[in-house]
Amino acid sequence: MKDVMGLIYTSKHETSLRELTASRAVAALPVGGRYRMIDFMLSSMVNSGIRNVGVIMQKNYHSLMDHLGSGKAWDLHTRNDGLFILPPFLTRDNVGSYSGILDALRSNLGYLRRSNQEYIIITGGHTALSTTFDDLMAFHMDSGADISLMYARKAPGEVDESVTLTPRHVYLSVDGDGLVTDLEIGPTQPKEPNFYMDIMLLRRDLLLRLIDEAFSQGTVDINREILQRNVHNGPLRICALEYKGYNRRVETINSYYALNMDMLNRDCRRELFGKYPVYTKVHDEVPVRYVPGGSAHNSLVADGCVIEGTVENSILFRGVHIGKDVHVRDSIIMQGDVIQSGVEIEHVILDKHVTVLSGNRLIAPRLYPIVVGKNKTV
Repeated sequence: MKDVMGLIYTSKHETSLRELTASRAVAALPVGGRYRMIDFMLSSMVNSGIRNVGVIMQKNYHSLMDHLGSGKAWDLHTRNDGLFILPPFLTRDNVGSYSGILDALRSNLGYLRRSNQEYIIITGGHTALSTTFDDLMAFHMDSGADISLMYARKAPGEVDESVTLTPRHVYLSVDGDGLVTDLEIGPTQPKEPNFYMDIMLLRRDLLLRLIDEAFSQGTVDINREILQRNVHNGPLRICALEYKGYNRRVETINSYYALNMDMLNRDCRRELFGKYPVYTKVHDEVPVRYVPGGSAHNSLVADGCVIEGTVENSILFRGVHIGKDVHVRDSIIMQGDVIQSGVEIEHVILDKHVTVLSGNRLIAPRLYPIVVGKNKTV
């Protein structure tokens, strides 16, 4: 796929993730003890042989920019092409966020025009999956599509429809040849369980023409004004390919918690990390130290941790200190957290550099985990 470029659109501040996105983009969310959300989509592009990748950023992008750096971790620090960080172009009218992906694309027309690849894959940065886009490219060529989308079949209740007040989820109706016959935006009861994954493939020159037409007509919604309009009565042929591997979109506290807990399942880990590598920025730390009496069961524990208590079914990021007589169950403990002696934690998400003082008990139901923001003391 040398003639394909990639573009990752990172969403802005997401209120459904509360404290977790107060100072970072959704794409920068730490997951699985060592990764960030953007690592999955970026690695999938690299594993597909894509060598020109742009990342469109919005508000609170400093954490994400620090993580991506020059792109060395993904072997994208090359002289030609490579990784391009595209921060928002600040003006009197633009205060660091875009009204939609079309607005973001129009603001980065210079990058799109300078690129040499014939095709472009546009994705979001809030989906965890591990794949290559070779099948999507082959499907695009065989079907004769102008635009090819990727979708996954979702069971009722598998997608949280209470993300925001703005309808964002898109469902597709697809015939036997892969042609999209209907497209629903934010339906309460979708006709088909085909959930659009915000992954789109098309020719770069066609995208440039669509951006120009959208700007001239004052259009900002790519799903409603371009995809839905062409599905119903437009000249463009829009097709869709089903993705059958593991995937989860992170938009709420529950979906973030579920993704991390899924990584404790061997089958899910095999799907995410077994077939294709997921690259990330590597930090050198000393190995985990288990003090006599400390133990961890069915957990992912990163380097640099010190464990004096008991950890069960949990994920610990780098440099976490679990004190004596501490019980941690079904929780996510991020980098640099300190849990002092005698603490009991269950169904809790602690952001970075949180201190839980001795003797505290933080216990919540699985469906409503407690979230403690960065740099807090409890």
